[in-house]
Amino acid sequence: MKVEDYIRTIPDFPHEGIMFRDVSTLFGDPRGFRMAIDLLLHPFTGQRIDHVAGIEARGFILGGAIAHQLSVGFIPVRKKGKLPWKTIEQDYKLEYGEAIVEVHEDAAKPGDKVLIVDDLLATGGTAEAAIKLVRRLGADVVGCAFVVDLPELGGGERLKSLDTPVHTLCSFAGT
Repeated sequence: MKVEDYIRTIPDFPHEGIMFRDVSTLFGDPRGFRMAIDLLLHPFTGQRIDHVAGIEARGFILGGAIAHQLSVGFIPVRKKGKLPWKTIEQDYKLEYGEAIVEVHEDAAKPGDKVLIVDDLLATGGTAEAAIKLVRRLGADVVGCAFVVDLPELGGGERLKSLDTPVHTLCSFAGT
């Protein structure tokens, strides 16, 4: 089986016309989950990685598993107001409005190598904010890894314009 075979599509969720790509079915299958973790890591094999940054919330699941696999630290990229200590924040645009994500100000040191992970790449706004946060800490982003890409929304190109390698396991047409 391929990764996309483990992903359930739910029509008209959360709004009419949206085809929601549900990765919880991938996470719930031991073979599928293991395959996804191994494949997300594959292009970064042999590179130094000091931390994995997971974007809230499904990126925590993937990022935690990848950090464990690599025996490195994990950085949670969280919505504003969810982290308990001193943070730096980055705003980004949503379809309707703006949002803010944060990391602890001591999450990484200058020169650290960080892999950013999330479940889905759509417009790339949240991932771009995560890249900017990691770079503001003085760390280097070795790349971004996603299970699903929605290429029509342009996120991959957006992140590549930031000189960031992008790795996705599968793509789906539409939104």
